[in-house]
Amino acid sequence: MGSIGPAGAIHPSDGQGAPQGPLKVAYEGFETMSRVPSLSSPFLLGFDEIERALDRVAKAADGYPPYNIERVARQNGQPERLRITLAVAGFTRDQLDVTVEESQLVIRGRQQDDKEHHYLHRGIAARQFQRTFVLADGMEVLSADLKNGLLSIDLARPEPERIVKTISITDRD
Repeated sequence: MGSIGPAGAIHPSDGQGAPQGPLKVAYEGFETMSRVPSLSSPFLLGFDEIERALDRVAKAADGYPPYNIERVARQNGQPERLRITLAVAGFTRDQLDVTVEESQLVIRGRQQDDKEHHYLHRGIAARQFQRTFVLADGMEVLSADLKNGLLSIDLARPEPERIVKTISITDRD
């Protein structure tokens, strides 16, 4: 026999009340937990925009389409780049949109349902998606290429000019 503990936890016992085996615990109310803002410290002032960006990233965690992000080293005088590659098999160039909206890279795919065919089985559905990446200040989208069902988008952050400013020192005697 076993005993039932707090929150409906089942405790298997040896008949003398001593728990045995794995302990299963049901967490009641877990789904009602609210998210505490990560930047809510009174010492972090003016970080509202960063917190909104983190919220946008968390909401965009759908999983489709799958993607890679890779660092591409400098070559032939080009700056170091980031390359985002999305698996968009079945989409044509006309069904894809790549835009930059308010410091966000937005990739959208729209397919129309094929009314001409009569499917006996349809495992490849016409699907729409929107994938969003929040861009840091200064990031530029260099290009977007579609090849073999992979959409590759290259981004770069231009290197800031190094400015050296000499400050004169006055002698106050």
